[in-house]
Amino acid sequence: MSHEIQNQYTPDYVSPPGETLQEILEEREMSQTELAERTGRPKKTINEIINAKAAITPETALQLERVLGIPATFWNNRERQYQEALARKEEEERLRLEVTWLDDIPVKAMIKYGWIQYYQDKVEQLREVLNFFAVASPEQWNGIWHSSHVYFRKSQAFESDFGDVAAWLRRGEIEAAKIPCATYDANKFREVLQHIRTLSVELPEIFQPEVVRLCAEVGVAVVFVPQLPKTRTCGATHWLNPDKALIQISLRYKTNDHLWFAFFHEAGHILLHGKRDFFLEGKDVASVEDRDKEQEANKFAEDILVPPAEFKRFLASGKQRSKAGILEFAAQISIAPGIVVGRLQHDGVLQKSHCNDLKQRFEWAFDE
Repeated sequence: MSHEIQNQYTPDYVSPPGETLQEILEEREMSQTELAERTGRPKKTINEIINAKAAITPETALQLERVLGIPATFWNNRERQYQEALARKEEEERLRLEVTWLDDIPVKAMIKYGWIQYYQDKVEQLREVLNFFAVASPEQWNGIWHSSHVYFRKSQAFESDFGDVAAWLRRGEIEAAKIPCATYDANKFREVLQHIRTLSVELPEIFQPEVVRLCAEVGVAVVFVPQLPKTRTCGATHWLNPDKALIQISLRYKTNDHLWFAFFHEAGHILLHGKRDFFLEGKDVASVEDRDKEQEANKFAEDILVPPAEFKRFLASGKQRSKAGILEFAAQISIAPGIVVGRLQHDGVLQKSHCNDLKQRFEWAFDE
Protein backbone atom coordinates (compact mmCIF):
# COMPACT_ATOMS: atom_id res chain seq x y z
CA MET A 1 0.00 0.00 0.00
CA SER A 2 2.70 2.46 0.95
CA HIS A 3 4.52 1.85 -2.35
CA GLU A 4 1.39 2.66 -4.30
CA ILE A 5 0.85 5.88 -2.38
CA GLN A 6 4.44 6.98 -2.95
CA ASN A 7 3.94 6.53 -6.67
CA GLN A 8 0.62 8.34 -6.53
CA TYR A 9 2.01 11.36 -4.76
CA THR A 10 5.07 12.31 -6.79
CA PRO A 11 6.15 15.44 -4.95
CA ASP A 12 6.69 18.80 -6.52
CA TYR A 13 9.86 19.67 -4.62
CA VAL A 14 9.31 23.41 -4.88
CA SER A 15 5.92 23.23 -3.16
CA PRO A 16 5.76 22.68 0.61
CA PRO A 17 4.99 19.19 1.90
CA GLY A 18 1.94 20.63 3.64
CA GLU A 19 0.24 20.87 0.24
CA THR A 20 0.63 17.12 -0.23
CA LEU A 21 -0.72 16.51 3.26
CA GLN A 22 -3.74 18.73 2.54
CA GLU A 23 -4.46 16.83 -0.71
CA ILE A 24 -4.38 13.51 1.15
CA LEU A 25 -6.71 14.79 3.85
CA GLU A 26 -9.19 16.03 1.23
CA GLU A 27 -9.04 12.73 -0.64
CA ARG A 28 -9.80 10.83 2.58
CA GLU A 29 -12.34 13.38 3.81
CA MET A 30 -10.36 13.82 6.99
CA SER A 31 -10.29 17.17 8.74
CA GLN A 32 -7.24 18.80 10.26
CA THR A 33 -8.89 18.40 13.65
CA GLU A 34 -9.29 14.63 13.20
CA LEU A 35 -5.68 14.29 12.04
CA ALA A 36 -4.54 16.24 15.08
CA GLU A 37 -6.52 13.95 17.38
CA ARG A 38 -5.23 10.77 15.71
CA THR A 39 -1.57 11.88 15.71
CA GLY A 40 -1.61 13.53 19.10
CA ARG A 41 -0.27 16.75 17.60
CA PRO A 42 -1.86 20.13 18.40
CA LYS A 43 -4.31 21.29 15.76
CA LYS A 44 -2.25 24.49 15.47
CA THR A 45 0.81 22.43 14.50
CA ILE A 46 -1.10 20.53 11.81
CA ASN A 47 -2.44 23.81 10.43
CA GLU A 48 1.05 25.39 10.38
CA ILE A 49 2.45 22.37 8.52
CA ILE A 50 -0.27 22.60 5.90
CA ASN A 51 0.33 26.36 5.50
CA ALA A 52 4.14 25.94 5.29
CA LYS A 53 4.70 27.73 8.58
CA ALA A 54 6.14 24.70 10.35
CA ALA A 55 8.31 21.80 9.23
CA ILE A 56 7.48 18.11 9.43
CA THR A 57 9.78 16.76 12.12
CA PRO A 58 10.95 13.12 12.17
CA GLU A 59 8.61 12.55 15.12
CA THR A 60 5.62 13.96 13.20
CA ALA A 61 6.60 11.89 10.15
CA LEU A 62 6.36 8.71 12.24
CA GLN A 63 2.93 9.77 13.53
CA LEU A 64 1.72 10.48 9.98
CA GLU A 65 2.98 7.02 8.98
CA ARG A 66 0.82 5.40 11.68
CA VAL A 67 -2.31 7.42 10.84
CA LEU A 68 -2.13 7.70 7.05
CA GLY A 69 -0.14 4.56 6.18
CA ILE A 70 2.42 6.58 4.23
CA PRO A 71 6.04 5.81 5.26
CA ALA A 72 7.85 8.29 7.46
CA THR A 73 10.67 8.26 4.91
CA PHE A 74 8.28 9.82 2.38
CA TRP A 75 7.49 12.73 4.70
CA ASN A 76 11.10 13.15 5.81
CA ASN A 77 12.31 13.19 2.20
CA ARG A 78 9.52 15.54 1.20
CA GLU A 79 10.49 17.99 3.93
CA ARG A 80 14.21 17.69 3.19
CA GLN A 81 13.70 18.27 -0.52
CA TYR A 82 11.46 21.25 0.15
CA GLN A 83 13.95 22.84 2.53
CA GLU A 84 16.73 22.23 -0.01
CA ALA A 85 14.62 23.87 -2.71
CA LEU A 86 14.09 26.89 -0.48
CA ALA A 87 17.82 27.09 0.19
CA ARG A 88 18.60 26.86 -3.52
CA LYS A 89 16.11 29.62 -4.27
CA GLU A 90 17.69 31.85 -1.63
CA GLU A 91 21.13 31.02 -2.99
CA GLU A 92 19.98 31.85 -6.52
CA GLU A 93 18.86 35.30 -5.39
CA ARG A 94 22.13 35.88 -3.54
CA LEU A 95 24.33 34.66 -6.38
CA ARG A 96 22.47 36.78 -8.90
CA LEU A 97 23.82 39.80 -7.04
CA GLU A 98 27.37 38.45 -7.24
CA VAL A 99 27.72 37.52 -10.93
CA THR A 100 29.91 40.56 -11.59
CA TRP A 101 32.67 38.69 -9.74
CA LEU A 102 33.03 36.58 -12.88
CA ASP A 103 34.59 39.62 -14.58
CA ASP A 104 37.69 39.02 -12.44
CA ILE A 105 37.98 35.36 -13.46
CA PRO A 106 39.27 34.13 -16.88
CA VAL A 107 36.05 32.23 -17.57
CA LYS A 108 36.41 32.09 -21.38
CA ALA A 109 39.91 30.63 -21.21
CA MET A 110 38.87 28.12 -18.55
CA ILE A 111 36.02 26.98 -20.79
CA LYS A 112 38.37 26.77 -23.78
CA TYR A 113 40.76 24.53 -21.86
CA GLY A 114 37.90 22.33 -20.67
CA TRP A 115 38.37 23.19 -17.01
CA ILE A 116 34.74 24.24 -16.63
CA GLN A 117 31.53 23.98 -18.66
CA TYR A 118 29.87 26.89 -20.40
CA TYR A 119 26.46 28.08 -19.17
CA GLN A 120 24.45 30.79 -20.82
CA ASP A 121 22.79 31.61 -17.51
CA LYS A 122 25.14 33.79 -15.46
CA VAL A 123 24.13 32.29 -12.12
CA GLU A 124 24.78 28.77 -13.38
CA GLN A 125 28.14 29.92 -14.72
CA LEU A 126 28.94 31.41 -11.34
CA ARG A 127 28.06 28.12 -9.65
CA GLU A 128 30.34 26.28 -12.06
CA VAL A 129 33.28 28.56 -11.26
CA LEU A 130 32.66 28.28 -7.53
CA ASN A 131 32.61 24.50 -7.87
CA PHE A 132 35.96 24.71 -9.67
CA PHE A 133 37.48 26.62 -6.76
CA ALA A 134 35.60 24.46 -4.22
CA VAL A 135 34.15 27.47 -2.40
CA ALA A 136 30.57 28.42 -1.58
CA SER A 137 30.68 32.05 -2.66
CA PRO A 138 32.95 34.84 -3.95
CA GLU A 139 33.31 35.97 -0.35
CA GLN A 140 34.86 32.63 0.64
CA TRP A 141 37.07 32.76 -2.46
CA ASN A 142 38.39 36.16 -1.41
CA GLY A 143 38.98 34.90 2.10
CA ILE A 144 41.04 31.94 0.90
CA TRP A 145 43.02 33.53 -1.91
CA HIS A 146 43.43 37.09 -0.62
CA SER A 147 43.72 36.46 3.09
CA SER A 148 44.75 32.88 3.71
CA HIS A 149 46.76 31.78 0.72
CA VAL A 150 50.41 31.67 1.70
CA TYR A 151 51.81 33.18 -1.48
CA PHE A 152 49.48 36.16 -1.60
CA ARG A 153 50.26 37.00 1.99
CA LYS A 154 53.84 37.51 0.84
CA SER A 155 53.32 39.67 -2.22
CA GLN A 156 50.64 41.53 -4.12
CA ALA A 157 52.71 41.88 -7.29
CA PHE A 158 50.21 39.69 -9.16
CA GLU A 159 47.25 41.73 -7.92
CA SER A 160 46.14 42.92 -11.38
CA ASP A 161 46.23 39.30 -12.64
CA PHE A 162 44.82 37.82 -9.47
CA GLY A 163 41.96 35.81 -10.96
CA ASP A 164 44.11 34.27 -13.69
CA VAL A 165 46.87 33.26 -11.29
CA ALA A 166 44.43 31.82 -8.77
CA ALA A 167 42.64 29.80 -11.48
CA TRP A 168 45.93 28.48 -12.82
CA LEU A 169 47.12 27.45 -9.36
CA ARG A 170 43.77 25.87 -8.54
CA ARG A 171 43.90 23.81 -11.73
CA GLY A 172 47.30 22.55 -10.63
CA GLU A 173 45.86 21.47 -7.28
CA ILE A 174 43.01 19.65 -9.03
CA GLU A 175 45.38 17.81 -11.36
CA ALA A 176 47.78 16.98 -8.52
CA ALA A 177 44.94 15.46 -6.49
CA LYS A 178 44.52 12.85 -9.24
CA ILE A 179 48.15 11.71 -8.92
CA PRO A 180 48.68 9.10 -6.19
CA CYS A 181 52.08 9.75 -4.65
CA ALA A 182 54.35 7.86 -2.31
CA THR A 183 55.58 9.60 0.83
CA TYR A 184 58.14 12.24 -0.07
CA ASP A 185 61.74 11.02 0.04
CA ALA A 186 64.39 13.68 -0.60
CA ASN A 187 67.23 11.24 -1.30
CA LYS A 188 65.20 9.27 -3.81
CA PHE A 189 64.01 12.52 -5.41
CA ARG A 190 67.63 13.54 -6.00
CA GLU A 191 68.31 10.18 -7.64
CA VAL A 192 65.22 10.44 -9.82
CA LEU A 193 66.23 13.90 -11.03
CA GLN A 194 69.48 12.52 -12.42
CA HIS A 195 67.49 10.11 -14.57
CA ILE A 196 64.90 12.72 -15.54
CA ARG A 197 67.53 15.05 -17.02
CA THR A 198 68.29 12.39 -19.65
CA LEU A 199 64.63 12.44 -20.71
CA SER A 200 65.18 15.91 -22.20
CA VAL A 201 66.22 14.24 -25.47
CA GLU A 202 62.79 12.57 -25.76
CA LEU A 203 59.56 13.85 -27.29
CA PRO A 204 56.87 15.25 -24.95
CA GLU A 205 54.61 12.22 -25.37
CA ILE A 206 57.43 10.15 -23.89
CA PHE A 207 59.00 12.41 -21.27
CA GLN A 208 55.84 13.99 -19.86
CA PRO A 209 54.16 10.83 -18.47
CA GLU A 210 57.54 9.44 -17.42
CA VAL A 211 58.39 12.57 -15.41
CA VAL A 212 54.99 12.41 -13.72
CA ARG A 213 55.41 8.71 -12.89
CA LEU A 214 58.96 8.94 -11.58
CA CYS A 215 58.28 11.96 -9.39
CA ALA A 216 55.08 10.46 -7.99
CA GLU A 217 57.10 7.47 -6.79
CA VAL A 218 59.14 9.78 -4.54
CA GLY A 219 56.34 12.02 -3.28
CA VAL A 220 56.25 14.85 -5.84
CA ALA A 221 53.20 15.52 -8.04
CA VAL A 222 54.18 17.12 -11.35
CA VAL A 223 51.47 18.79 -13.42
CA PHE A 224 51.70 20.57 -16.75
CA VAL A 225 49.05 23.31 -16.88
CA PRO A 226 48.78 25.82 -19.76
CA GLN A 227 49.05 29.41 -18.65
CA LEU A 228 45.99 31.63 -18.74
CA PRO A 229 46.02 34.98 -20.61
CA LYS A 230 47.35 37.02 -17.69
CA THR A 231 49.18 34.37 -15.69
CA ARG A 232 52.65 35.11 -17.04
CA THR A 233 54.30 32.52 -14.83
CA CYS A 234 56.45 29.62 -15.95
CA GLY A 235 56.15 27.51 -12.82
CA ALA A 236 55.11 27.16 -9.21
CA THR A 237 56.08 25.02 -6.25
CA HIS A 238 54.39 24.39 -2.95
CA TRP A 239 53.55 21.58 -0.55
CA LEU A 240 50.07 20.07 -0.63
CA ASN A 241 50.76 18.36 2.68
CA PRO A 242 53.93 17.41 4.61
CA ASP A 243 54.38 14.27 2.48
CA LYS A 244 53.44 15.54 -0.98
CA ALA A 245 54.99 18.39 -2.95
CA LEU A 246 53.67 19.96 -6.15
CA ILE A 247 55.62 21.15 -9.19
CA GLN A 248 53.46 23.05 -11.69
CA ILE A 249 54.80 23.96 -15.14
CA SER A 250 53.07 26.28 -17.65
CA LEU A 251 55.24 26.00 -20.79
CA ARG A 252 55.21 29.79 -20.93
CA TYR A 253 58.19 30.16 -23.26
CA LYS A 254 57.44 27.08 -25.39
CA THR A 255 61.03 25.91 -25.90
CA ASN A 256 62.67 22.91 -24.30
CA ASP A 257 65.48 24.86 -22.65
CA HIS A 258 62.98 26.98 -20.72
CA LEU A 259 60.74 24.03 -19.86
CA TRP A 260 63.53 21.92 -18.42
CA PHE A 261 65.14 24.81 -16.60
CA ALA A 262 61.75 25.65 -15.03
CA PHE A 263 61.24 22.06 -13.93
CA PHE A 264 64.66 21.72 -12.29
CA HIS A 265 64.38 25.20 -10.79
CA GLU A 266 61.17 24.13 -9.02
CA ALA A 267 62.77 20.84 -8.03
CA GLY A 268 65.56 22.87 -6.45
CA HIS A 269 63.05 24.73 -4.31
CA ILE A 270 61.65 21.43 -3.05
CA LEU A 271 65.04 20.03 -2.13
CA LEU A 272 66.65 23.19 -0.77
CA HIS A 273 63.86 25.15 0.90
CA GLY A 274 61.18 24.80 3.55
CA LYS A 275 57.83 23.10 3.28
CA ARG A 276 56.07 26.33 4.22
CA ASP A 277 57.53 28.20 1.24
CA PHE A 278 55.49 28.95 -1.86
CA PHE A 279 57.23 29.89 -5.09
CA LEU A 280 55.50 31.40 -8.11
CA GLU A 281 57.88 32.24 -10.92
CA GLY A 282 57.47 34.81 -13.68
CA LYS A 283 57.80 38.24 -12.07
CA ASP A 284 60.41 39.80 -9.86
CA VAL A 285 58.21 39.33 -6.84
CA ALA A 286 60.66 37.92 -4.34
CA SER A 287 61.38 39.86 -1.20
CA VAL A 288 65.00 40.50 -0.27
CA GLU A 289 65.05 37.44 1.97
CA ASP A 290 63.67 35.26 -0.85
CA ARG A 291 66.03 36.37 -3.59
CA ASP A 292 68.76 34.12 -2.25
CA LYS A 293 66.37 31.18 -2.54
CA GLU A 294 65.66 32.03 -6.17
CA GLN A 295 69.38 32.21 -6.91
CA GLU A 296 69.93 28.90 -5.15
CA ALA A 297 67.18 27.27 -7.24
CA ASN A 298 68.72 28.76 -10.40
CA LYS A 299 72.14 27.39 -9.52
CA PHE A 300 70.66 23.99 -8.75
CA ALA A 301 68.95 23.85 -12.16
CA GLU A 302 72.05 25.05 -14.01
CA ASP A 303 74.35 22.53 -12.36
CA ILE A 304 72.12 19.50 -12.71
CA LEU A 305 71.39 20.20 -16.37
CA VAL A 306 74.96 21.13 -17.34
CA PRO A 307 77.45 19.88 -14.73
CA PRO A 308 79.96 22.68 -13.96
CA ALA A 309 83.13 20.67 -14.56
CA GLU A 310 81.97 19.42 -17.97
CA PHE A 311 80.76 22.87 -18.93
CA LYS A 312 84.12 24.41 -18.02
CA ARG A 313 85.94 21.89 -20.21
CA PHE A 314 83.50 22.51 -23.04
CA LEU A 315 84.12 26.25 -22.94
CA ALA A 316 87.87 25.66 -22.89
CA SER A 317 87.58 23.46 -25.99
CA GLY A 318 86.52 26.39 -28.16
CA LYS A 319 83.65 24.37 -29.67
CA GLN A 320 80.86 26.27 -27.97
CA ARG A 321 80.11 28.53 -30.92
CA SER A 322 79.55 25.80 -33.53
CA LYS A 323 76.44 23.70 -33.92
CA ALA A 324 78.56 20.59 -34.35
CA GLY A 325 80.39 21.32 -31.11
CA ILE A 326 77.12 21.93 -29.23
CA LEU A 327 75.60 18.70 -30.56
CA GLU A 328 78.71 16.73 -29.58
CA PHE A 329 78.78 18.17 -26.05
CA ALA A 330 75.03 17.63 -25.54
CA ALA A 331 75.43 13.98 -26.52
CA GLN A 332 78.35 13.58 -24.12
CA ILE A 333 76.37 14.81 -21.12
CA SER A 334 73.09 13.17 -22.26
CA ILE A 335 70.84 16.21 -22.58
CA ALA A 336 69.02 17.94 -25.42
CA PRO A 337 71.23 20.34 -27.41
CA GLY A 338 68.63 23.09 -27.03
CA ILE A 339 69.36 23.16 -23.30
CA VAL A 340 73.05 23.77 -24.03
CA VAL A 341 72.09 26.56 -26.43
CA GLY A 342 69.91 28.16 -23.78
CA ARG A 343 72.72 28.02 -21.23
CA LEU A 344 75.23 29.53 -23.66
CA GLN A 345 72.80 32.32 -24.56
CA HIS A 346 72.06 33.01 -20.91
CA ASP A 347 75.77 33.28 -20.10
CA GLY A 348 76.41 35.57 -23.06
CA VAL A 349 78.57 33.07 -24.91
CA LEU A 350 76.06 32.93 -27.78
CA GLN A 351 73.85 35.72 -29.05
CA LYS A 352 70.13 35.21 -28.44
CA SER A 353 69.59 34.78 -32.18
CA HIS A 354 72.19 32.03 -32.67
CA CYS A 355 71.55 28.27 -32.87
CA ASN A 356 67.87 28.51 -31.95
CA ASP A 357 67.10 25.82 -34.51
CA LEU A 358 68.66 23.36 -32.07
CA LYS A 359 65.88 24.09 -29.59
CA GLN A 360 62.62 22.14 -29.62
CA ARG A 361 59.39 24.11 -29.63
CA PHE A 362 56.37 22.76 -27.82
CA GLU A 363 52.67 23.55 -28.20
CA TRP A 364 49.77 22.50 -26.05
CA ALA A 365 47.49 19.89 -27.59
CA PHE A 366 43.83 20.29 -26.64
CA ASP A 367 40.99 17.88 -27.24
CA GLU A 368 38.44 19.12 -29.73
